[in-house]
Amino acid sequence: QVQLAESGGGLVPAGGSLRLSCAAAGNIARVTTMGWYRQAPEKQRELVATIVTGGSTNYADSVKGRFTISRDNAKNTMYLQMNSLKPEDTAVYYCRAYDFTRGVNYWGRGTLVTVSS
Repeated sequence: QVQLAESGGGLVPAGGSLRLSCAAAGNIARVTTMGWYRQAPEKQRELVATIVTGGSTNYADSVKGRFTISRDNAKNTMYLQMNSLKPEDTAVYYCRAYDFTRGVNYWGRGTLVTVSS
């Protein structure tokens, strides 16, 4: 089992920045891919960014150049640095961890990011 806990959400004006954190606990050794996803009101959950054990990253086109995903393996923590925030970035942001050996996804409870115009 892997437990995930997001933090760092809040209210920020357009153009501002936030850094989200996702602390992982449990059987971390099995986790290969971690990622951030978001879900805006009345919309489906969507990919924001992912990072694999080796450090390769992938971003949604809508956040490229503004968001940066990173991972501190020593602290079992993943981050999402969000700059130049836009009102359309408003959503609940979720952390995901993928256990490749078991084919299981784990999700955190989410943290709300609200960007005011």
